[in-house]
Amino acid sequence: MSRYGEFLHLTIFGQSHAPAIGMILEGLPAGETIDMAALQTFLDRRAPGRNDWSTPRKEADQPEFLSGLVGNVTCGAPLTAIIRNTNTRSGDYDGLSVVPRPGHADYTAGVKYGGHADFAGGGAFSGRLTAPLCIAGGICLQLLKKQGIEVISRIASIGSVEDVTPLTVSTAGKPFPVVDDAVGETMRAEIAAAKAEGDSVGGIVECAVLGLPVGLGGPLFDGMEGRISSIVFGIPAVKGIEFGIGFGAVRLRGSENNDPFVVENGTVRTTTNHCGGILGGITNGMPLTFRAAFKPTPSIAKEQQSVNLNTLTPEILRVRGRHDPCIAPRAVPCIEAAAAIAVYDALLGQS
Repeated sequence: MSRYGEFLHLTIFGQSHAPAIGMILEGLPAGETIDMAALQTFLDRRAPGRNDWSTPRKEADQPEFLSGLVGNVTCGAPLTAIIRNTNTRSGDYDGLSVVPRPGHADYTAGVKYGGHADFAGGGAFSGRLTAPLCIAGGICLQLLKKQGIEVISRIASIGSVEDVTPLTVSTAGKPFPVVDDAVGETMRAEIAAAKAEGDSVGGIVECAVLGLPVGLGGPLFDGMEGRISSIVFGIPAVKGIEFGIGFGAVRLRGSENNDPFVVENGTVRTTTNHCGGILGGITNGMPLTFRAAFKPTPSIAKEQQSVNLNTLTPEILRVRGRHDPCIAPRAVPCIEAAAAIAVYDALLGQS
């Protein structure tokens, strides 16, 4: 099991090809109505097998709530939900304990768990586990919206193709979540080209949290960057995160990077937002912005060099199974979910 949170406690459990995966969410206030139709719409954005740029594995991803609700209203008990896995082909993963996939956790998990790790579909290391993350995050998104806080995101880049148009509104209603739809067409072509070659491509997802109050978070280990980074790195394939202009700040002088303060309609604001809405680990009232980098999907059709762990000799591996040629498109709602959980946890601490 994997756990997250200080005031809102999230536990995620299961394996990619187990009978079910699920989550337990503790700390939700009682009396909150959950819009189940809206939650399902959110989960559908992440669900596999819906388009040409995702895995052909089809799953309904319909949550079953086992506790924590009376009707659709939270009752104060831990909220527990599962999603049943219905379309598995575990035989595609036979032999990975002996010849591990490059770029995957097969080797490290095999060593850590003494050869007893579940390799089918990636087991507990699979992106499949982001489905229960999205249950929790989808609920937190609804609770944040009631407080005037919105989480929006988009694909910022696929390979070398970038969507540079500013992110100001939600892309959730689009089949391919970009701001510039023409750039999105080029991104889809990039994914298709990699897929046709038996390969994969990486991408960057950008996220913004709008309507946050000043004062969430704290110094050192209590900072919002750390809170968000901790849960974002729980999403498989994330390899980097930056807030505001991130690493781009190193190319500026302090006079260029600092965000000047002004007063607008009686409220302190900044003229720019290079800091990404966070100063000293604490929200400053501007949009909280960050970008997460996703590596290319390691399971590819091309032959790859590996080793036979029984004989310690080289072996060529051709990966079987059904896999996304690019993880970034389906990761967009996962990033929103992670941000929502982290922000709602911080809000509970503030209250």
